[in-house]
Amino acid sequence: MKPLFIIAATRTPFARAGSSLSSLDAVDLGKAAVSGLLARSGIDPHLVDETLFGCVGQPAHAQNIARVIALRAGLPESSPAMTVHRNCASGLEAITTAHAKMCAGQGEVFIVGGTESMSNMPLYFPGQAVEKFAALGRARSLGQKLGAAAAFRPADFAPVIGLKLGLTDPVVEMNMGETAELLAREFGISREEQDAFALRSHQKAVAAAAALQREVTPVYVMGREVTAVLADNGMRPDSSLEKLGKLKPIFARAHGTVTAGNASQVTDGAVALLVASEEAVKRHGWQPLGMMTDYAYTGCDPRRMGLGPVRAMDALLHRSGLGLDELDVIEINEAFAAQVLAVLQCLKNPTSARRAGLEQPLGDLPEDRLNPRGGSIALGHPVGATGARLVLTALDQLREGGGKRALVSLCIGGGQGGAALLERA
Repeated sequence: MKPLFIIAATRTPFARAGSSLSSLDAVDLGKAAVSGLLARSGIDPHLVDETLFGCVGQPAHAQNIARVIALRAGLPESSPAMTVHRNCASGLEAITTAHAKMCAGQGEVFIVGGTESMSNMPLYFPGQAVEKFAALGRARSLGQKLGAAAAFRPADFAPVIGLKLGLTDPVVEMNMGETAELLAREFGISREEQDAFALRSHQKAVAAAAALQREVTPVYVMGREVTAVLADNGMRPDSSLEKLGKLKPIFARAHGTVTAGNASQVTDGAVALLVASEEAVKRHGWQPLGMMTDYAYTGCDPRRMGLGPVRAMDALLHRSGLGLDELDVIEINEAFAAQVLAVLQCLKNPTSARRAGLEQPLGDLPEDRLNPRGGSIALGHPVGATGARLVLTALDQLREGGGKRALVSLCIGGGQGGAALLERA
């Protein structure tokens, strides 16, 4: 497989929904990331063949959000743009789609990434209310309008939460938290284990705060005054097992173990990367951060969507002939602590591996190589952007530590897994 070179990468700060970035929509965040990338790389925008961006909650006013982001960031009108969507892996999908286009001869230089404003996920009216609004809109006389208005009831104005809909699988009718609870029960993962994993995520992120800051391009929020948002705000230096233990389960009240503390945070943020073919790298004399050498997407039971990384990693490592011990950094998205802990069981335990669809386990994954800078439990999970953030973070860790190879992987709502193999150039 031809490698895809990553030339430059940056991201906005990741901010908890409803906090410092909540006044910006997904277009604003994507524009900030792409503008920061153009400034950081110094590339002539006219060299960009296409912009590919992932977004899950695509706003109604920006139907092809990648195009809107590209134009507002200053890319030329002649350079096309396309939005991609693979749920939690949409940011990774943007990168792998660029690779496919490169291999097909449909471009050499791409801006890729993902954006999400989970603060601005919409509220909807119930179906019966929509019908009544339609009747009101058709009314012509005063009497007709009064009659249509009189048909409304208080329940018609109770909103349907778009974020809740988006995090619920329509095939198995389970939300993502319920799938994590299922894994916790089936794999015997206790509340204490999940909280301990969550605490380590925060501790790693706090310890790596300076390194994480290198990834970030500041975002300026316009209001009565201009406010500079400079850093992530999800990590909690004061987190403790005692504090985590006080949080109530939110998906299964009676015997639940998944809480807001051991699940990924609902977050706003965007990521942008400049990627190119080997020929373009040589032609322009660029010094790449690294390269993506292979990737894989696989399917699994939507009820157990959290196991998606297992088969994706298995497919990727078998194709490459590599073992877990040959990887310097492994980033597995922390959708839920229970989900990552279940994946780790499947990687090393023969019985669990077979339950995930593997003939044999891949091996034990050393803790110091797994999410060394913390993960989405501490940093947040802006779903359309996280896949690209994992690539950015993994490559920077290879550079910092002098490593050679990294693997990134995500579970994907709807029952899929995605994984990509990265190497230092």
